[in-house]
Amino acid sequence: MRYSGILRSWNDERGFGFIAPEQGGREIFVHISALPRDGTKPVVGEKLSFEFAKGDDGKLRAVKVHREALGPPERRRPEQPVERFSRTPPMRRSRSRVGRLAGVVLAVTVVGYLYNRFGPHAPPPPQVAELVMPSAARTSTMPLATPDAAPIPTFQCDGRQYCSQMHSCKEAKFFLKNCPGTRMDGDHDGVPCEQQWCTGPLAE
Repeated sequence: MRYSGILRSWNDERGFGFIAPEQGGREIFVHISALPRDGTKPVVGEKLSFEFAKGDDGKLRAVKVHREALGPPERRRPEQPVERFSRTPPMRRSRSRVGRLAGVVLAVTVVGYLYNRFGPHAPPPPQVAELVMPSAARTSTMPLATPDAAPIPTFQCDGRQYCSQMHSCKEAKFFLKNCPGTRMDGDHDGVPCEQQWCTGPLAE
């Protein structure tokens, strides 16, 4: 409950004074801390409104003092509940969280792709595979030479007459058939060098 009174005295140096209530009775102590801080000094004789409260000494004093000369007291609007630990609106915070989560997912996806593409278990590119492939593996795909592909030896009459001068049964048969004066068929059965070349596994 608020009361009205007149400021009867004021000590500017010590910052306090006394109010005479309109209802009568003893004067009420008022301290400068109970007055509005508007930069002006209280004036003796001006009208005040106030409430009662007990001080530290147990005596009544004026609190929440309003100077009528300053006009009606402003009504303070009820404070809106404000979140203490964040100034960001809830919607903006939720969007920022979604953005951070999307960034993390994208980063994990890129790292996984790069690991699968260039990791230690990834197959090397064709050029690298060709360079690091062992030479034996590369040459294994080449067609191997067959006995049929071996060059066919050519013989010519060069004056040789005896089996000791021959190198194979085939060469001895060529000389016996094509070169006159040879002495390779002692029994005249058409098979030359039967003791050296045209016998056993050496004969064709």
